[in-house]
Amino acid sequence: MRSTKSHFFTLFAFMACTVLVLSNGFANRVLASEGQADVYRSIAPIGDVLNEIMESYVEEPDIDEVVEGALVGMMNALDRHSSYVSAEMLQNMREDHQGEFEGIGISIEQDDEQNIRVVQPIAGSPASRKDVRAGDIIVEINGENAHGMSLSEAAQEIRGPEGTTVELKLLRRPENGGTAEVLDLEIERGKIPIESVKEARLVDDGIGYIYISDFKAGTADEIREAIADLKDEGMTALVLDLRWNPGGLLSASKEATEIFLPQDTLVTYTEGRGSNGEASGNDLRLYTEESPELPENFPVVILVNGQTASSSEIVTGALQYWARAIVVGEKTYGKGSVQTLIPLRRPENSALRLTTAHYYTPGDITIDKEGIRPDVEVEMDLEAQLGVQRRLHRDDVDEEVEDAQLQRAIEILQEDDVFDNLIARYHQDPSVTQVAWQEDSEQETEEEAENGESASQ
Repeated sequence: MRSTKSHFFTLFAFMACTVLVLSNGFANRVLASEGQADVYRSIAPIGDVLNEIMESYVEEPDIDEVVEGALVGMMNALDRHSSYVSAEMLQNMREDHQGEFEGIGISIEQDDEQNIRVVQPIAGSPASRKDVRAGDIIVEINGENAHGMSLSEAAQEIRGPEGTTVELKLLRRPENGGTAEVLDLEIERGKIPIESVKEARLVDDGIGYIYISDFKAGTADEIREAIADLKDEGMTALVLDLRWNPGGLLSASKEATEIFLPQDTLVTYTEGRGSNGEASGNDLRLYTEESPELPENFPVVILVNGQTASSSEIVTGALQYWARAIVVGEKTYGKGSVQTLIPLRRPENSALRLTTAHYYTPGDITIDKEGIRPDVEVEMDLEAQLGVQRRLHRDDVDEEVEDAQLQRAIEILQEDDVFDNLIARYHQDPSVTQVAWQEDSEQETEEEAENGESASQ
């Protein structure tokens, strides 16, 4: 019992220190504020629960797991984008930013029913070659039930050194009713390059098409290279596809807009909480610093949908606000917040992904929880969207897929060679397309609720 008590007090002291670290010294300000709120009294229930766990749980509890669970719970209580990042997940994130990792080449997420679901396979990856598809539910990983696994646990099991294998049992639900299919796959892991530009080609009459999956270091260079190649092939207009793009680095979104907007143009600005009327250390104003790759009158259409989020919304919002692009598709996801990765000393090599600011479009609007409305709305049903996703994320799909949003973009660009005429015809005032969230309006659609944090494996 002495050991148990010792563990309890060590754990409680750790939790108390964690609260103080998370609050960035806020406890002192709380104690000095009106009402003399006592932060230690506020966290007393944590100690009560921990004591009961240590005294009464049926088995000797794993302290590290209890601590991690408490951290996960604290971060989840803040907002839908803040999270605790385990050492394994932090390593995965760093690999993603470096542009290469070892695994089978899928992005996964955890849905509301605690299932691990495939968001998308990476084109040309081992998973893609084994016909893993977006929407597949991972039932088992190496014979272990995946239901209820955390995202980090599933990621750790799926990833591994090049040349080793992982066994997956997948549940594939049919698109149009019928019986669900169960697949048992053995997939050999490999080195997976992480490129943002997944597709770049001429689609019709000199109209270029570039699909961007996310924004990371080097994304802007990839876009520039794709544009240069398409211009050599005779490109006279461009469709920039940001559908299913969950975002990425804030700096990368600024660099991407520099390809299209004049130097010294406001892209976005951020505002943190601050205190006593003073600016927050998270307040930034981002302007383009480079000369644009394309002339200002070069016709550009951006494709968006309900899974266009974060940094991809920054790019969309800036180009739409400055009338540099016509936006076609469906309203975007509405992630108008900025997360900062804050390393922790304990647990070792872990971090917090903490929401530290909101970002605003050049029109002084944060689209958080609301999203950006397209200039030209074109809806697509789920079956059509899945078909387009298969084409975008698998390099062995030969079937013709009807893409109403892309087709509408092409039609718009074919109407007139003069971009100013197209802007006058289709571009809507930003006061209509970029509006703030209203408390009493309907917000989270089913699609929004399912668009959670994902990881690449």
